[in-house]
Amino acid sequence: MKLECSRKDLLDAVNLCAPLAAQRTSLPILNTLRLEAADSSLTLLGCDGDMWAERRILAAVERPGAVCVNAGLLKDVVSNLPDGQITIQLEGTSVYLRQGASEYKMLMFSADEFPAIPEVGDTAQLKLPMSEFKMAVDSVAYATAEDQSRPQLTGVLFVYDGRLLTLVATDTHRLAVCRIEREGIGSELQAILPAKALRSIKSLPLTDEEEITVKFDETRFYVDTENARIVSQLLSGAFPDWERVVPKEYTRAWTIDRAELLDNVKRTLVIARDSANRIRFSGQGEHVLLTARSEDRGEAKEQVSVVAKDGEIEIAFNGKFVQDALAALRSDGIRAELTEPSRPAVFRPIEGGDNQFCVIMPMALG
Repeated sequence: MKLECSRKDLLDAVNLCAPLAAQRTSLPILNTLRLEAADSSLTLLGCDGDMWAERRILAAVERPGAVCVNAGLLKDVVSNLPDGQITIQLEGTSVYLRQGASEYKMLMFSADEFPAIPEVGDTAQLKLPMSEFKMAVDSVAYATAEDQSRPQLTGVLFVYDGRLLTLVATDTHRLAVCRIEREGIGSELQAILPAKALRSIKSLPLTDEEEITVKFDETRFYVDTENARIVSQLLSGAFPDWERVVPKEYTRAWTIDRAELLDNVKRTLVIARDSANRIRFSGQGEHVLLTARSEDRGEAKEQVSVVAKDGEIEIAFNGKFVQDALAALRSDGIRAELTEPSRPAVFRPIEGGDNQFCVIMPMALG
């Protein structure tokens, strides 16, 4: 195998495929990326056992062939080279990457051992402009769980009934919801898509104006563009009955400038990080006082203006959860809907608050 390609194009492909390389696995081949040179292109493929990412770029191929190389090493090398043309050549059991006077030798792995991309049926599909897809995913993905003990919570629930698309994510301490009212964007479906796969889909080489089509069968889904493809397992298991978690009413409310509150929370977290990110929110007339305390580092106090409705309440939240929600809400102003210090609160934009919101469980005041 021998080829020449653009460093920029190669880096784009590596950045899409390399995050799939498994860090801890009993199959060393999953630590690699598969490189195949054929015709006038180079195709990179990454896999973690449940998901595949493939990217094809233009290349001047002198000798076709396929090899696997360590994904982390390839990314480190390509990331640090300057823009220009790169030559990749297989010599014996090593792969050489050359640019000018720079030369890097990488151990070769057999391409035949790399897991092939599985076939996926087409029993359901969903079609959205890329910009809207990204917006919807970003509106909820921050609330997915990292704990693998309940794998279904590490993904985003997609539900489409022919009129309303609903995305939901929860780690049981917070719950984020985004709704898009749109007829004719796909088939009726209910599926849990891994957050990792959604991050990869957002990285596909599509402009915001282009449409993205996600196709599903009973166990997998895929996205296929002109030069890239993502295939992934759906997450199994029952997603929680999230609608029961959303408070049906509230007795108190704070209407707040989103950017001002976000800045206050970020500063208060400097101290709150030492106490599990706990921030006290105290409603005091036309202001809310934010406080955090650390035995080792001191105390933080911030104040933000609000328009209150029976807002005299003291409640504590994980400040990081509030920060994530505020960063995702698409509004200049937000409303915090509350009842009691031990009951969950809802943060939603002033306008369109039924289509995007976050429910956050309170912490003990301590």
